[in-house]
Amino acid sequence: MKPRKGKKPAEPPVLELKVVPIGNSKGVRLPRPLLAKYHIGETVLLEVRDDGLLLRGKGGDRLSWEETYKQAAREREDWSDLEATLADGLDEEDW
Repeated sequence: MKPRKGKKPAEPPVLELKVVPIGNSKGVRLPRPLLAKYHIGETVLLEVRDDGLLLRGKGGDRLSWEETYKQAAREREDWSDLEATLADGLDEEDW
């Protein structure tokens, strides 16, 4: 979807975390609300990417449809052009 004129796409929030000594290693402390939001318990998965590092919970828990709807409602995404997208005829093409 293209952003509407005059609106910039929402930037994900950036947190600056302090690197602290943990034994002979170093680590960062993650805020409790983030641990709860992303279902991070005793372990975390670290994915190395070209543009940085991605941390995610290992649980693999997916949001329920109700939770997904509530999260989408909080983000207030603009769906005003959905009808035009559905009427573009692409679903009738043989791919």
